[in-house]
Amino acid sequence: MDHALDSLMKTEFISVCVRNPRLHKDDFWHTHIDYEIALHTNSLCFRRKTSCVRRRYNEFVWLRQCLEQNALIIELPKLPPRNLFFSLNNTEKVDQRMKGLQEFLDIVLQTPLLLSDSRLHLFLQSHLSISRIERCAIGRTRYTVAQAIHHGGSSYIHRDSLEDTDKASCDSDCESNSSSSGLGLSVDSTVRDSPLSFYESSNGEVELFSSLSESPSDPHIEP
Repeated sequence: MDHALDSLMKTEFISVCVRNPRLHKDDFWHTHIDYEIALHTNSLCFRRKTSCVRRRYNEFVWLRQCLEQNALIIELPKLPPRNLFFSLNNTEKVDQRMKGLQEFLDIVLQTPLLLSDSRLHLFLQSHLSISRIERCAIGRTRYTVAQAIHHGGSSYIHRDSLEDTDKASCDSDCESNSSSSGLGLSVDSTVRDSPLSFYESSNGEVELFSSLSESPSDPHIEP
């Protein structure tokens, strides 16, 4: 048995790639860039073995703050620094940022303690916004972490439709069933939400989310 476990641990892998930066125009004056995060793994810590989501720099900042709460004596890797003059036209700067974001995730995913945080899994394998990840992780949505990852990974979720209906559910004080998914739950934290690019739902898939949404978030612009 011990030999089998040792063999499994030696062959277990978690591969992540940050790539394909994309520019989004928020309004006439403001834009932001997000990045594709492709994950491939055979680790038992992950419910989905392959996934692909898009996240922006400010969301990485939020993730690091969350992980820091549970890191205890672990020193978390740093993110690439903010740059007020960051531009998609500057390919060298873009490549440096993507490399820094990937190095951050590489180290995080090789730290067993951090893999118990359900917010990390939702960040990597669902299309939920930050505020919705926080509520899902503490059981304040009508679906579990496992359901969010399963449906978030298999089809695109239109975030705006999620936002509209969740406010009504919150106002009615309707809480979800337990969000336990085999992943560690984390305490809630107050963070700034960020508007993300819209994803079209595919032919009405994911009926689980059809009547749900989240309250509108306060926009903030990535440097």
